[in-house]
Amino acid sequence: MYDLGDIVEMKKPHACQTNRWEIIRMGMDIKIKCCHCQHIVMLPRREFNKKLKKILEKKEA
Repeated sequence: MYDLGDIVEMKKPHACQTNRWEIIRMGMDIKIKCCHCQHIVMLPRREFNKKLKKILEKKEA
C-alpha cells in the first residue's frame, strides 16, 4: 500500500509529460505533487485509488 512520501505512477501522464507524483498529504483526500513541474493536485481517496497505476519508490524509513 502507498504511504506519505512515496513516488507513484498514475494511469494518465500529467500535462508536462511525466508520470511521477509524490504523495505529500493523506487523509480523506490525497494531495500529490508532480515531480517534474511541482504542480499540486488534490484527489478524494476513492478517485486516487482508481487512478493509481503502481508505486515506483517507497519512502526510506
